[in-house]
Order: sequence, then C-alpha cells, then structure tokens
Amino acid sequence: MTYRRTLVLKASLRYSLKPLSRKQGAVPNLRFSRRSLDPVCAWLVPVLGLDGTSQSRKPCSPRPRRRGVNLRNLRPLCRASRTASDGDPPFTARIGLVNARSLANKTFILKDFFTSRGLDFLCVCETWLSAGECSIFSDLLPGDCCYFNSPRMLGRGGGIATIFKSHFKCKQLSTPSFTSFELSVFELGCSHTVLCAVVYRPPKYNKDFVGDFADFLAEFMPKYDRVLIVGDFNIHVCCPDMPMAKGFLNLIDSFNLVQCVTGPTHERGHTLDLVLSHGFSVFNIEICDAVFSDHSPVIFEVPLACASVKPRAAAQRCRVFNSSTAEHFSTVFDQICQIPDFLCSQTEELSSWFYSTCRTALDTVAPLKTRLPKTKSEPWLNDMTRAVRRDCRRAERKWKKDKLQVSFQMLKDCWRQYQRTVKDAKRKHLSDIILSNCHNPRVLFKTINSVLSAPYTDCIEPSSEACENFLHFFIEKVSSTRAQICPCAHDPSVSVSCSAVFDRFEPVTLSFLKETVGRLKPAGSPNDAVPPRLLKEVLSTVGPLVLELVNHSLMSGVVPKDFKHAVVKPLIKKPALDPTVLANYRPISKLPFLSKILEKVVYSQIMAFLEKQNVLEVFQSGFKPFHSTESALLKVFNDIFLATDAGDCVVLVLLDLTAAFDTVDHAILFSRLEHWVGIRGTALEWFRSYLAGRTFCVSLGDYVSSSAPLLCGVPQGSVLGPLLFSLYLLPLGSVLRKHGIAFHFYADDCQIYVPLKKKGRYLTQPLLQCLDDIKAWMSVNFLKFNDKKTEVMVFGSPTETPNVYVDSLAQYVKPTVTNLGVKVDCDLKFENQIKAVVKSSFFHLRQLAKIKPILSRQHFETVIHAFVSTRLDYCNALYIGVSASYISHLQRVQNAAARLLTGTRKFEHISPVLASLHWLPISFRIHFKILLFAFKALHGLAPSYLSELLQPYTPTRSLRSADQLLLNVPRTGRKLRGDRAFAVAAPKLWNELPLEIRQASSLPVFKSLLKTHLFTLAFDTT
Repeated sequence: MTYRRTLVLKASLRYSLKPLSRKQGAVPNLRFSRRSLDPVCAWLVPVLGLDGTSQSRKPCSPRPRRRGVNLRNLRPLCRASRTASDGDPPFTARIGLVNARSLANKTFILKDFFTSRGLDFLCVCETWLSAGECSIFSDLLPGDCCYFNSPRMLGRGGGIATIFKSHFKCKQLSTPSFTSFELSVFELGCSHTVLCAVVYRPPKYNKDFVGDFADFLAEFMPKYDRVLIVGDFNIHVCCPDMPMAKGFLNLIDSFNLVQCVTGPTHERGHTLDLVLSHGFSVFNIEICDAVFSDHSPVIFEVPLACASVKPRAAAQRCRVFNSSTAEHFSTVFDQICQIPDFLCSQTEELSSWFYSTCRTALDTVAPLKTRLPKTKSEPWLNDMTRAVRRDCRRAERKWKKDKLQVSFQMLKDCWRQYQRTVKDAKRKHLSDIILSNCHNPRVLFKTINSVLSAPYTDCIEPSSEACENFLHFFIEKVSSTRAQICPCAHDPSVSVSCSAVFDRFEPVTLSFLKETVGRLKPAGSPNDAVPPRLLKEVLSTVGPLVLELVNHSLMSGVVPKDFKHAVVKPLIKKPALDPTVLANYRPISKLPFLSKILEKVVYSQIMAFLEKQNVLEVFQSGFKPFHSTESALLKVFNDIFLATDAGDCVVLVLLDLTAAFDTVDHAILFSRLEHWVGIRGTALEWFRSYLAGRTFCVSLGDYVSSSAPLLCGVPQGSVLGPLLFSLYLLPLGSVLRKHGIAFHFYADDCQIYVPLKKKGRYLTQPLLQCLDDIKAWMSVNFLKFNDKKTEVMVFGSPTETPNVYVDSLAQYVKPTVTNLGVKVDCDLKFENQIKAVVKSSFFHLRQLAKIKPILSRQHFETVIHAFVSTRLDYCNALYIGVSASYISHLQRVQNAAARLLTGTRKFEHISPVLASLHWLPISFRIHFKILLFAFKALHGLAPSYLSELLQPYTPTRSLRSADQLLLNVPRTGRKLRGDRAFAVAAPKLWNELPLEIRQASSLPVFKSLLKTHLFTLAFDTT
C-alpha cells in the first residue's frame, strides 16, 4: 500500500514540478530531482510518504559548477525486511540457439560468441561430431562450463550439443530414438523443474515427423508444468499454408506451446530455428546476423527460479608451497622437536605428538589461507589473438553500418582468421610446455589429456547433506550385501596345519625406511600431518622420528588410530551415467601416507616369510610380482588348447563376487592368518590392531561427513588389503583340488575349467558338485556369490560342435565372454577381441592426429606407443596360431600409426617405414612376447605355473645338442589347437633361436639380441 502511495505522489509531483519551481521563493530550500523520485529497488522502503512522517534530511545546496561528486546529494535509504513469503526473486537465463554446420572448425568462434554475448546456455544443432569425439569441447568450453553431447549414431552430419554454465542444476534424460529427428532432453532445476529439449530435424521430408514429434510431446508434456523446446526444425513456419508447416503449427497449438520466433532465421529468408515455450514467457528475443553459418543465431531470455541455480563455490582453505618450503620446514621442525621422555614407550601418544608437532611447523611455514575460486584465463591468448579479435569487431561494425556484401564477406574472413590464430596460439603454448618438460612424462600425458578430453567438472554439488547421503549409502551397501548371504553350516574346505610360525616383526633401519619411502607414490590423505611430496623432501629431518614411530608399532603390535582413518571421495564410474544415482559412484579411499609407509614395511617382511614357506596360492596371479593377467590367461588357455587337442571338451566357468573386499569377516581372517599362514604372537596382535577401530568419512569439496566404523572388509587403497584378501581365499583352492577341478584366480576374479572326456555322453556332475561346494564355502566365509554374472563357455574340437549337457548351467552358457579384458569366443579364433582392439586403436589414432602439431616426433612416437601399441601388445601371446587374416587387421593399425607418425602417404610402401622406426611387425611382436615369457620362465622371472610347462631337452644318448639349451617340444595332433599352447609354441620358437640368444645372461641383453634377430628376419631381404 505504501508503494502505491509513493507512485501516486510521484505522478502528482511530476505534473506539479513546474509550478513548484516557479514558487521557490514561497518554499525556501525546497528542490526536487526527478531521479530521486524513482524507486531504486523493489525491496527498498520509500522514504517519502503521504503521512508526513518521512525522515527529515539536510536541505540540498545548489549543484556546484565544478566537476566531481557532491556527496551531499546522496540520501539515506532504509532496507525493508523481507519475509519468507516473499519468495526468491526470479533469475534470468540468457540462452542462445545456433546451427553450427560443423563444430570442429568453429570452436573458438562459438566460444567467443558465448562469452561476448553473456550467455548462460548455448544450444547447438548440426555439430557433425561422431560418437566418442570429445576433444572438440576442450577448445569450445569456456571456463566453469559443462556440456551435453548427443552425436548422430549412424551416418554423417547431424548431432546436438548444449553448453551451459556449471552453476546450473542440469540433468540429462534418456529419450526414445526417432528416425525423423534428433533429440537431446535435460531437466533444469530441482523444485521448479523446466524440461528443456533441443531438436534437429533434417531438411529432407519425412512423413513420420509430425507423428514422432507428437509422441514425444505426449510422453513428456504431461509431466512438466514448464517446457522449453528449441532447435532447427527446417519447417517454414513463416508460410503457414504449407502442409508441413500447417500440421506442425496445429500440433504445437494443441499442446499449448507458443512459438516465439517471428523473424527469418535463414539466409534465404525463412524461419527455421524455433523457440517453443509452455508455462513461462520468453522475452528479449534477438536474431543475430548469420556470420559463421547459413542460419542466424537466436538469443532470448527466460525466467528461472533461484532453485535452478547452484550456489557459487565457497572459499577454499589451502596451503601455499614454494621451493623454499622444505628448507624452512626443516628449520622450524628442528627448533620445536623435542620428544618428552614419557612418550618413548607409547605408540599412540608418540603418533599424536608427531602429528601435532608437524602441524605446528606446517602452520608456521605454510599457514592455511582462504581463497576464492577463480576462473583461470586461457594462457595462450596473446597480443596477436586479441588484435585479430579487434579486427573481427571492426569488420562487424562496418557490416552493420553499410550492409554491403563485400563487408559481410570481410567479416566472415576475419572470423575464420580468428579461429586459425587462436588454434595456432594454443598449439604453440602446449608445445612449449611439453618441450620445457621433455623429461617429465607426467606433464606430457597431462597436457595431452587436456587436449583430447573435455574439462571434467564435479557431477554432484558438494554439501554436508550429500556427504552424509554417500556415507549412509556405502554403509548400507555393505550391510545389505552381507545380509543377503545365506548362512551355511557345512564348510567344504580341507583343514591344514602350518609348521612354520611368524610371531614378530623385525625393526628396520633408517636406510631401509628411506628406500621404502622413495618407492612409494606421493599419494596420501587430506588429514596427513605433512603432505606426501613435502614429507619426501624433508625425510632427512623427520626420518628418525618416523623410523621410531614405525619400529614402536612393529614391536608393540599397536597401530596408531591416526593411521586407521580413511577419507573417501566418490568418483562417478562413467561420465554418461546419471550423477544423481549414488550407485553410479565408486568410493576412492585415501589413507594417510605414514600408514602406507608402515604397511609397506610389514608387507616386505610378511612376503619374505610367505615366499619362503610357499604359503601363497600358486594359481593366484593378482598383486604378485612377475604375475599378470597375460600370464594367467597363458596358463588357462594352454590347458584348454591341450585338452581340446586330445579330443576332450572343456567347460570354462567365470565366477563373480559382489563387493568381495568389503565383506571379509575379521574373525575368520584372524583365524586364517593363525592356522593357514602361521602368523601368531605380536605379529598377529599387530594385524588385530590394524583392522580394529578403523573409521572412514566422505569428503566432497570442503565438506566432510561424520565418521563411521568399518566393521568388516579389508582397507581399500591400502598396501596390505590385496594380500590379506588373497590369504583369506586360501581354503578355496583346497575345495577345488578336492574335486580335481583346474582353476585360476586374479584377485577376486575366479575361473574354473574342467576337461570332459567323451564316454557316450559328457559327464558334468563333478563340476556341478564343485560349484555347490564353492557356494557353500563362500557363504560360510561371508562372500556374496553373484549368480547373475556367472558365465559359462564350452570349447570343443574345431571340426566338431560339442554337445555338452551342463544341466543347471545351461542358462549361463555364452558364445562370447570377456575374461580378464580379453574377448574369448568358443572357436578360440579371438575374432571379437581383435575387432575390439582394431576399433579402439583407430579411434585413438584419430584423436592423436589432432595433437600431432603440438608434439615433436619423439614425443609423438611415445604417445602412439602409450595409446596404440599397448593395445596391440596386450595379451598378444594368445594370438599365436590365429588366422593370418585376423593378424592382418592388427597390422593395418600399426601401418596407420606409422604413416601418421612419419607423414607417409597412403600408397607408399610401408615396410621401409616400419624398418626406419625399428617397429617389429605384428606377427613378430607375437613371437617376441612368447619368447620373452619363455626366457623369464627359464630364469625364475615368471610364475611357477609357466616354468613347469617348459622342460629342457635331454637326448637319450650323448649328443652335441645336449649343451645347446634346447627345450622339449610335446607332440600334438591339431595345428589349430595343440600347436597354439604355450607349452608347445614356446619351445618351438625357442629352439629356432641362435645359441648366443639362448645363452643371454640377463633380461635386457636377451631383449636386445632377440629384437635384433627378429628385426633381421622381418626386413632383411638379402
């Protein structure tokens, strides 16, 4: 009411201002300013009313003639108090719609368009991007922005992308696919959700479009009160009498959608780019000049509730380190370091004192500072790029002034020059970074990743509530998994007793401690007393105290509680997953760096005991030196090849466990350490202290949840966790051996396989009984067997299809399975695996071609080996004996990589290029890998299960070949089966080597001689 009175008074004074000015003599010192009568903001209380109670103010003096500010003209304003019923003021979002016609060659132009126009959203049609092509967005995205990308899955052209500022709450939705148009849909906001859709309809007529678009509207429109649909519809809505336009306009009218664009948006004068709204108004619509496409960009504004916008990032507390921090820290630490006598025999108190002392020194050297997050400017923008941008603005003003075609063409040329200039400047900047850090691979791959991948932004808004939600979710996940395990009274494992005993740890020396710390990666926890990198630099100062703390823990059997708290950071598994679903996040556990030092010392002593006593499972290849997924698969498929060569059928069963590391029962683990391993006394007490009282919290940004206890499981991210899990599985091997079933473990991945001899009918009853015992053992030991992910494969003769009745396993039989990253088919041709490798390698080659200009040839070759050669070499020992046509596909990948590196043209001969690069062809790389495993197996550098497959050749009588270091070659019946087994292929290739190579004294010497030999065989044409 008061505001209305103010408006009335304002209107009356406006009309009476002239008479008042004439009567200034009657009313002395009364002056009015038209501007002073305007309300400043809606939430300010008017100071002038009709009741005469307005505050008195000092009369205004005449305006001075000199320049400057007269502070006496300012008037005090009282801020009105707001109530909760007032609601949040609306936020205006500025949105742009662009048909790009290829995003790749307009990245910096559109980036400038986004920033210069002050946009919050940019919807792009016709991106012309293929699936998985994300490197373009590293150039396109402005700072603090995110994107949604919906490329056309089949064919060329098309594609939709949406760029938006990261403080908006956006969630992309899955939609049904339509053949007549492309669609990208996302929700904007939480409480007052807006459905946003970006549409692109190809120009070619499609009779199904109106029906498909009606189906889309019918599915989504009833669920939302506010809808915004934008895009290039390629419908002449400016011609409403045309059949297509008439049907479309009738459709959107029936759904109460308002079409807001009234002017032409195409260079030929038609309105093709549309903005459809429902439930709110669209205003300030602007159709810009079509400079970088044949479509004109459309800019408009829409009101949004403040709930749609995330709060700005809060200030962060951090420490600033420089080159002199380590020296300064050492000086301060020496001054304040003096251990009280009563702490010398108490591990817990000694740890607390050490943490306190280090934090005191760190607060003195690098105190915590509060800093607001800033958007980093692009360092490659220099005077040249800014000059070209000014030329663009100058050309734009000229075009707007005279509207001549020649001016328009000059404007287009200026923007193309701007795109080229900024792109070249960025390449030069990145190239300078790589050249200045040529001996630092970490900088090299970090720089490459910044070019090939779009900037990553946190998918979830940090808050205390989000941290608590994650905490309860992770706890409930483990609790529900254990609750689903059905108890079983029968334990099918065989009891064993160990003769050797490990009852205490030995104290370590300072030199051993320094060597251990030097090998550890500088990864720790936010709660570290000293950051890991700084601790490594000041180890000469704090090392004696760290040594005393470690030895105290080893001798007393007590692990300090500061070492047992983990900080968990949720990390989304894949960028395309829904960020609002907590199950799509993987918990990344961060443990204190001092805890890892202590665990590494314990690990070295425990492993020495386990290896000496042969306690570890022979067929466990996870987390063991000289073991790998490739060595495990070599052993498994060696047995399968030999069994099928003998005419048997082999059934392979891949078992899966759910959250196996998290459900380990501590009481059972302690019993296993004592009775199966022989750990007792102080050593066993140390492990009890290590697992007791462990806690964790969840951290998002600067927010941290409350702490929760860990009552089961082995610590994630720890040094000892994988080893403890392997020891926990020890009895499972006895269950499998009892049934005579072959098996192999890699961490928690378990595969069992059994050859079945044909006796009228293949008998699978022993396998089924073994599976029942495996399930019973897992139930007793609180491990959740996942039936849904169990996979079965049957291998037989290459000329005969096996007819195996697997009873209850029939539903799990698959024609293709993925075993430790390798796609295996029942014919053992590895066709699907090679196809996957070729597809992935060519994708990375296309990506790497974009960074070639910023790298020297030496660095580019390193990158090709890292991204492509590693894929060609992964488990390539399994390709021995594979069809030459499949190997030729892999060879094409290597040829393409060589051409990309050297710039060789398509029809030039490739062999000289490979020879100049010293790259072995694919078939010779396979032989190289087989022979490398053979040398390691003969010299104790490979798993024992591979060494047992190779037997030295011993002639029946005295011959000169007795001292030739030859291997015995087993006899086989089928070239496509037995000859491909490692036990057969490796001796054959080994015996063909010259004697000097077989007599190599060390692994580096053998690799050098072997590569020279194979290189000569591959390229020597004389």
